[in-house]
Amino acid sequence: MVVGLVLGDPWLWVAVEWSSPGFMKFYMPDGLDGPTVVVLLMAAVVKAAFLWVILRRPAPGALDRRAKMLRRLLYLAVAYTLVLWFPLGLVPDEVGAAFLLGLWTAIDVLYLLVIRWRSRGLRVVAGVLFGVELAGMVGELLDELDVLEFDLGGVLELGLSLGGVAVTLITVVGQSRDGRWSRGTLAAGWASVGVHMLVLPLNIFFGTIPSGGLVIEIVMDAVGLVGVVWMAATAREMPIENRLADPSPARQRVARVGVVAVVVVPVIALIQPEQSPRVAYTGWSGNCYDRPAFGDLKPAERDATFLCLARSTSDGVPPMFPDELSDEAILAYARTLCRAKDREERQAILMRAGSTRALSGVDSSDLVYVCPEIIGATQPELLYSTKEANEAGAAYLAEENAKCRDPWPRTKGVVQATAVYYLFPDGDPGYSVHDPDDEAPVREEEYDGSTLTRLSRSSVLVGHIEDIIDLCLTVKAFRTAPPRRAAGWDLVDEVPIVSRSGRLTVPELTEGDGVGAGAPMPNLAIAGKGHYRLRVYVRTDDAAEEHLVVVFPGASRKRLSLKP
Repeated sequence: MVVGLVLGDPWLWVAVEWSSPGFMKFYMPDGLDGPTVVVLLMAAVVKAAFLWVILRRPAPGALDRRAKMLRRLLYLAVAYTLVLWFPLGLVPDEVGAAFLLGLWTAIDVLYLLVIRWRSRGLRVVAGVLFGVELAGMVGELLDELDVLEFDLGGVLELGLSLGGVAVTLITVVGQSRDGRWSRGTLAAGWASVGVHMLVLPLNIFFGTIPSGGLVIEIVMDAVGLVGVVWMAATAREMPIENRLADPSPARQRVARVGVVAVVVVPVIALIQPEQSPRVAYTGWSGNCYDRPAFGDLKPAERDATFLCLARSTSDGVPPMFPDELSDEAILAYARTLCRAKDREERQAILMRAGSTRALSGVDSSDLVYVCPEIIGATQPELLYSTKEANEAGAAYLAEENAKCRDPWPRTKGVVQATAVYYLFPDGDPGYSVHDPDDEAPVREEEYDGSTLTRLSRSSVLVGHIEDIIDLCLTVKAFRTAPPRRAAGWDLVDEVPIVSRSGRLTVPELTEGDGVGAGAPMPNLAIAGKGHYRLRVYVRTDDAAEEHLVVVFPGASRKRLSLKP
């Protein structure tokens, strides 16, 4: 610590926090401020005292085989928490998960065997709680191995988290009934339970510790060593047959003050002045990258989702509101934006809030989480759940596809389909009939507006005549060449095409770019691998455009313009 004060902030950070100075520079690139340095020095004193307790020599005395093994495993768990977590972080995640599962399985089993529970019921309860803890670790290991991914609901996840606290609680109760552990060890155990109960609601309701600079991180890191102190003390006093003599009253008072400080100081540190902003989410929060559907959220989750979006900096876009605004202020501005009459009034509100996105504005898809009754009145689709949105999208596609008719209803193909085909709205040259499994390079050729363009032997670009964003497309595959029937069509062209994999098809609609056929397209290479002929019929009517694509086996390499 002294070396850190002399050599500068990075060394002070490393000496106290035992982590890379890069973490400090990420939050404070200009160096540590005064309050953070003071908290670091206080944390250094607390950590030094904890380390002195952790590194004390084990109490003398004979151990049986089980107690000796439990002591070694507890010291291994202490070493993992302090040091071994770093090298294990360099190996695959499944290796680390397997190590922790094996370690705590052995510790929990030995706890049941070594501790004198003095009650069969209490031992059974402890065994059940240990089993719940290990089941959660098994789930994590299976998830890392991609064997089975568990989707834990909120209630089950809360139950597993509380189960971890209950494991510590039941173990301390067992130690107390056993009688071999000192009051100091039991106090460390109870303090560990208190720290877990302090941090647990923060992780459950906020997903992280509320923002407060590095001060909160430093305090919680120091307080977190209480659990390590308890494990080390449990291992150290393993062979003692009777409880140690109680310390003097003065030492007991010092111990009580220490325990109270460990439990209460973090609570005081988390309580901020009324004028300070409360920030539950930041642009770096992991769950801010996903935009859940409004209908999938519970009412209590909607404000939090909007705060995520408001502070998000994904894709390099600046946050909707400045960081210094509290959650309450952001929500107040958002509700004011909901009541704004026009775009100009919204821009004025954003400028008053100090937003860097005043010119681009705020989307209704963001505000719906704050004022669904206002946004949903004009845009009810924004209130859908994922299931409802999928059903509405499927119904819309079915309605659009029903508008397209088969131009050759009496000439049935071996396979065929009719659907609307969606193009890019800004200058899409057309769609392709291609072998999707052929990896041959595509030639860059420009469609001239009157013919088909061969991009490669197995890919043909079909252009459109009118300036449109969608067209009606029918595809049919025949075993022999059908009649040409050029009457009634504006353009009929025929070119050769090859299928190297035994597939020829048209791209289907994808959710990402919204381009493709609105219904499943069949494989037009009905004869398998080989040479085919591709004939395309095109006609327009009142800016609407209809295409008929016909594919049949044929070895000819001629390019025909049956109706220019």
